[in-house]
This record gives sequence, structure tokens and C-alpha cells, in this order.
Amino acid sequence: MTKQTLPAWSEPFADPRRQLKRGLRLRGVTRQWAWGDATGAGVRVGIIDSGLENAHPALRGRVVENVTVEMTDDGPKVVPDEPIDLFGHGTACGGIILSLAPEAELVSIRVLGADLRGKGTAFAAGLEWAIDRGLQVCNLSLSSKSESLYPVFHDLADRAYFQSTAVISAANNVPAPSYPSLFSSVFSVAAHGEPDPWRVYYNPSPPVEFGAWGVDVPIAWKDGGSTVATGNSFAAPHIAGLVARIVSKHPGLSPFELKAILASVADNPGRRHPWRHRPAPGR
Repeated sequence: MTKQTLPAWSEPFADPRRQLKRGLRLRGVTRQWAWGDATGAGVRVGIIDSGLENAHPALRGRVVENVTVEMTDDGPKVVPDEPIDLFGHGTACGGIILSLAPEAELVSIRVLGADLRGKGTAFAAGLEWAIDRGLQVCNLSLSSKSESLYPVFHDLADRAYFQSTAVISAANNVPAPSYPSLFSSVFSVAAHGEPDPWRVYYNPSPPVEFGAWGVDVPIAWKDGGSTVATGNSFAAPHIAGLVARIVSKHPGLSPFELKAILASVADNPGRRHPWRHRPAPGR
């Protein structure tokens, strides 16, 4: 896998041995402590996407609600939806999440159409609905390039952060700013090419903080099918699945605590230096 074949923003994860060396590890925070034996039970994950095909074998009957955002004369409105995926993209993300957190519950918030396009205002309304519903984790394998919606998404990302909703946001596949993926309050994710769903890299030089498997990923697809695809879209749900496991085992953690845990157990090369308290100067 070469750097040129990776989606945009994935460059730091193309050669982690050279670019991602860091030493800090939190004492006692291991993968076994973080998510060992957890299943995602008790955690609801919102998937803001093209819908979820509830009957798909990869979703294992774990979809508990389907809604969509309708554009009306009075603005966007969230209404009940059919258990369908118009494209296959949302089902792919849901299948990845459940492969890591098999007992998580999925909530489909459809904002994309059969062409995998949608209005930024519908996307924002879907995210706001998910935050207001108190979903613990939201997977956003989509983004908006609209500068006019920058403050809207910034406000929503902050609201999610302060109410402990972990927003996992894929970076755009092309090298252009998109939102909310580049905000510090979200878990921004790009792809690495190593075929290991548990391999996570932390990037100490954001905007994109985490790297997960997103190249040639086997995924569920529309009409009960499957395929293999590449994109930051498929890296993000790997992080969402791991976050769901952590929240399942340690309910109530804030997003910054969840980020610290992921960074501490990341597969970055380099020596492990457990954090130790050092007395303040003069003591």
C-alpha cells in the first residue's frame, strides 16, 4: 500500500514508524482495561448516512430505530423512516461497528439519497436530533464543505462534546476542508492500509487525530450483499466500534477521556512511558 493510494488526510498513517513516534502511555490503561470483554451492550450508536438495511445479516437485528430528515417549507424535520438503505453506505458502516461492538444498538438517521448526496442543512438537523436524543456515539462517514454551515456544525460539535456524545467523523476523501471532521471536539479519522480492524494510530499533529483500517475493507452492502471498498468512510466506524466498547465497559466517560484512552492504547511505535506524578518545583 503506497501513500498515493490512500484517501486524503491519511498521509501520517502511511508510514507510522517515521511520523507517529510518541511515548506517553497512561499507567494501567491497557486494551484489556479499556474494552476487553466488552460488547457494546447498553450503547446506542447513531449512524448519520444513507440509511440502514435492517434485515441485512451483518446488522444482526441490532437496529432499534430508523428516522430520516425531510426538507419542508418550515425547514428540516426528522420523521420515522423505512428500514432501508438507499445506497449501501450506511449499512457498510453499521456492519463495521457491529463487527467490533456486536451488542451495540444502532439508530439510523438518513440524510443521504440514492446518489449518496444530501443537503448540509439536513445533515446538521440529523446530527442535532442525535445529540438531543442523547446517543452516546455518532458515526459521521460524511461531511460538509459549506463555509456557511461552519458555525452551525461548530456549535453542534461543541454541544455533543459537553453532553458526552462522542462524534466520530471521517475526514473528506479529497484534500479540502470539511466539517465537522476537522474540529477538535470530534474524533477525526482517516484511513490506514493495514488489514487489521483493531489497529489504531494516534496522530500527535492534527487536524486528523486517529487512523484506522480504511483500505480494501470487506463491507456489507445494499440488498443483503457485500463488497470491498476504500475510504475514510470505512475507517471512522472502526473507531466508532471501539469507542462503543469503551463506553460499554466504562459508562459516563467524557469525549476527552475517551480520546485519551484511545491515544494511550494506540499502536504507535516507540517506547511506552507510563505517566507518573512528578512533584511541583520546590516540593
